[in-house]
Amino acid sequence: MTKQQIHAERLLGKKVFAMNGHSIGRLEEIRTAKDRGHYFVSEFLVGKYAVLERFSAWSIGRALLRILGAKREEGYRIRWDQLDLSDPGRPRLLCDVDELLPLKWEQLPS
Repeated sequence: MTKQQIHAERLLGKKVFAMNGHSIGRLEEIRTAKDRGHYFVSEFLVGKYAVLERFSAWSIGRALLRILGAKREEGYRIRWDQLDLSDPGRPRLLCDVDELLPLKWEQLPS
């Protein structure tokens, strides 16, 4: 297995592309987990709601998005193994969009 190092700040804000070449949103959050003293990327959050999570502005942002008529699903949770980062400037999915978990406002902190 080949190891790859990428600076997280170079990924944040990049558009993530589906297998068909269409953008599904911008990568806004990288979540990590700790196991036996080592940290690893567990998932990526992409889309409008992900940016609110990133800036810890969820309570205000959720209210504003409701007023503006946002859908209840405005982003995706992408597992670490569903994203190809071989070109960090153009991350792309390794699966169909319908295989991703939707990022719903009920799942984020209030």
